[in-house]
Amino acid sequence: MSGESPNEAKIKYAVALLSAIVNDTAVPRNIRRAAVNALTQLRDAKLSPGVRAANAVSILDEVSQDPNMPMHTRTRMWQIISVLETVKD
Repeated sequence: MSGESPNEAKIKYAVALLSAIVNDTAVPRNIRRAAVNALTQLRDAKLSPGVRAANAVSILDEVSQDPNMPMHTRTRMWQIISVLETVKD
């Protein structure tokens, strides 16, 4: 990739996974809404990559305990959180 930082690559990966959750109609609406909010944080160019990732992790962590979340979505959510937790400024 053309000079893309490792942090930006991780954020781009997380955005792709979150987009899949947002577009999955089997996922409850409140969880999709949290994914949209996390996407908004990740795309906020005014913030540093570390802050964007931390904000998104905070949103996803809150909803990841939802008992109505399908197992495949929970696994993907944990995967996204794991990746974003490695993004540092």
